Amino acid sequence: MELSGLDIGLLSLVVLLVLLALRVPIGFALIGVSAVGIALIRNLGVATSQLKTEPFDFASHWSFSAIPMFILMGALVHHSGIAASIFNAARMWTGNVPGGLAVSANFACAGFSAASGSSLATAAAMGRIAIPEMKAAGYDMRLATGVVASAGTLGVMIPPSITFILYGIFAEVSVSKLFVAGILPGLLTALVYAAMIMIRCRINPEIAPPLRQSAGWLQRFRALSDVWPLLVLILAIVGGMYSGLVTATEAGALGAFVAMILVFLKGKLTIDTLKASILETIITTASIFWVAIGAILLTRLLAMSGAGTFLTDAIGNWSTSEAHLIIAAAVIFIFLGMFLDPLGVILISLPILLPMFRASGVDMIWFGVVVVKFIEVGLLTPPVGMNVYVIKSVTDDDVTLPIIFRGVAWFLLCEVIVIGLLIGFPAIATFLPNLM
Repeated sequence: MELSGLDIGLLSLVVLLVLLALRVPIGFALIGVSAVGIALIRNLGVATSQLKTEPFDFASHWSFSAIPMFILMGALVHHSGIAASIFNAARMWTGNVPGGLAVSANFACAGFSAASGSSLATAAAMGRIAIPEMKAAGYDMRLATGVVASAGTLGVMIPPSITFILYGIFAEVSVSKLFVAGILPGLLTALVYAAMIMIRCRINPEIAPPLRQSAGWLQRFRALSDVWPLLVLILAIVGGMYSGLVTATEAGALGAFVAMILVFLKGKLTIDTLKASILETIITTASIFWVAIGAILLTRLLAMSGAGTFLTDAIGNWSTSEAHLIIAAAVIFIFLGMFLDPLGVILISLPILLPMFRASGVDMIWFGVVVVKFIEVGLLTPPVGMNVYVIKSVTDDDVTLPIIFRGVAWFLLCEVIVIGLLIGFPAIATFLPNLM
């Protein structure tokens, strides 16, 4: 029996999911399935032509140059040791509230996110610093690990976010506006987390014993002065984009340059630090481009086979309600997020989902923020919540995965609240971009 183009397209998606379930690297799975599918629908010559031209056309996109710049910035900041200064400053200001160290870790993650652009990097950096402090203070390890794993997801929401850059390129919307759109939802998430922690610790003080010493005002301002490099970096990036002085791509170069100067002024810019940062940038950028090229080939396969149109029509026939579309997107993103990192989730799902939401007239800036919130949830949900495994890798052997998963459960409830607020009040995400 001869298969139609649509059959091949749909079968290719099934094969792709099977390969991902077998833990085949995402880039290899995407490129392999797409190339074979295109060859079966057209011929080997067309598939070869796509493999030769699409990578160069796609990778030469000007906005892509922001990715290595922001990655380099995050790597330099990580090696500068500023994560410890951020946590110390947050502890000085919030340490005396119920669950003070957990609240401090929460806000420290939010602050570090503004320099890292990565949820996994944020969770790893803060996990090494904050969790031992909370353990020594007698905190329940479910709370200690749960807060860092959960607040670490702010790395994909608070600018500069690599996830927003990729979404902006695929959705063809302003990356600068996406960055600005993530500010209020990111801060709202951190505030909801903090409120939940304080309420829980007020009701049950045993999970977070109060600190014996309270910092004075002089100590607080001295600790705050230690994080001035972060404030300068945020002002340069977000202030530059919001004022229109620089684009997101230019902000990436500016951020990397400012980060290098700040690390130099702190006396941490050694040859070894620079080499490690550049090597990390090259490896991470190469992996992102590899998966992105696979995603664009998947887009071509879906277009050639008609599978993309078929799926759009199928969901459209099920319902044209925006609420139903959001529910469908939530299921897809959270399911994929359970097994893949944010990069894989974005690049696999967007070729299928974007046409549906464009056709329904959804604000693509707002949808980008909602997409990132769904990815945050996926980073925390079993069986393979990526942030949970990162926290496991930086904690002692007596901290098991079930302990961490139980710890993030409370924060998942907070995520549901924030997502509900974003859906009910879209201006939370669109207010600042509309002022640009």
